[in-house]
Amino acid sequence: MPTIEIRPATSADAARIVAIYNRYVADTTISFEEQPVPEAEMAERIRDVADAGLPWLVAVHEGEPVGYAYATRWRARPAYRHSVESTVYLADGASGRGWGTLLVGRLIEQLRAAGLRTVIAGIAQPNARSVALHERLGFRKVAHFADVGYKFGRWIDVGYWQLSLAQEAQ
Repeated sequence: MPTIEIRPATSADAARIVAIYNRYVADTTISFEEQPVPEAEMAERIRDVADAGLPWLVAVHEGEPVGYAYATRWRARPAYRHSVESTVYLADGASGRGWGTLLVGRLIEQLRAAGLRTVIAGIAQPNARSVALHERLGFRKVAHFADVGYKFGRWIDVGYWQLSLAQEAQ
């Protein structure tokens, strides 16, 4: 496998991250955003995740970011503070190399070390690659919502996968 470095994202990564992400926005129903995200807004999103004390990671191959993964709070109410939602995107041509698994695996390690309890992944359907990646890492499907997104003139389902980070009873 080619060498891959996984490191924390910075605002300086925003240009490459929008290049990766905006392809999904423009060409797929994987993201429910409908307009490209400007670089400055992405830099702000990266800062917001860091300010919340959560990880945003980038996978770098030969000096170039080829994917990223991050976590955000699941819900705003205080009782949800132990649960996060994870997100992962790979550059065109980067799928199938194990990089998504490495990224999300490292994200999970950091979330577990931070004492979080649950990671939730919302996956627009169909998306067999994302489902396989998450299930490989131990996520289990817990919900399916029909017709909750509308993009490109059609309704889209979303499934939710959950991973418990709780340590086994001692």
